[in-house]
Amino acid sequence: MKRVVMALAMSIGLAAPAFADDVEGVWKTQVDDGAYAHVTISPCGGALCGVISRTFNASGEYKSENIGKRLVWDMQPNGGGKYSGGKIWQPSTGKVYRSKMQMSGASLKVSGCVGPICKKQTWSRVK
Repeated sequence: MKRVVMALAMSIGLAAPAFADDVEGVWKTQVDDGAYAHVTISPCGGALCGVISRTFNASGEYKSENIGKRLVWDMQPNGGGKYSGGKIWQPSTGKVYRSKMQMSGASLKVSGCVGPICKKQTWSRVK
C-alpha cells in the first residue's frame, strides 16, 4: 500500500508542471497606437515568454515587422494565476517595462512599469 501511495504522489508531482500554466496559449492585446496583436505565450527556458504571432489594425490583419518578436519574457508563475518577474516590450514606443500578469478565466491583466510610470492592459484569450 505504501508503494502505491508513493507512486501516486510521484506521478502527480511529475504531471503538475504539464498543466500548471493555463496562461499558455494565444491572447489578444488591447489596441495600442491603432493596432493590436495576438500573442502566443509558451515556455522558454525556465520561464514563460509571449511572441507576437499576428497583428491587426482598423483595416484588418496585416504583416507587421513585429511578428515573431518577443513581447513578454522571463515571466515566472507564482500560483493562483499570478505571474511576475518578467519584462514586456511596448512596440509603439520601443520601451521595456518590468511586468507582471494575473489571469482570471479568459482574461489576462498585464501591467508594466518603468520607474514610477506604469501601464496596464487586459488581454482576452483567443485559444
